[in-house]
Amino acid sequence: MYKRIRDLREDSDLSQTKVAEILGMSQTGYSKYETGENDIPTAVLIKLARFYETSVDYLLGETEIRERYPEK
Repeated sequence: MYKRIRDLREDSDLSQTKVAEILGMSQTGYSKYETGENDIPTAVLIKLARFYETSVDYLLGETEIRERYPEK
């Protein structure tokens, strides 16, 4: 999961600071998610999935399908 969120950020040409700003947190706090030092709260996983237009399952490594699920 941690590598996946880093890869998505890098593929989007974003800095940790920018993603942290989008999430409303510090760069240091976000960095700890990417390194696996801190677990990622569910609310943050949902925000990241929406931001990157993917699913939480993809972020967690439960699927290789990157596309977001259709809306209900």
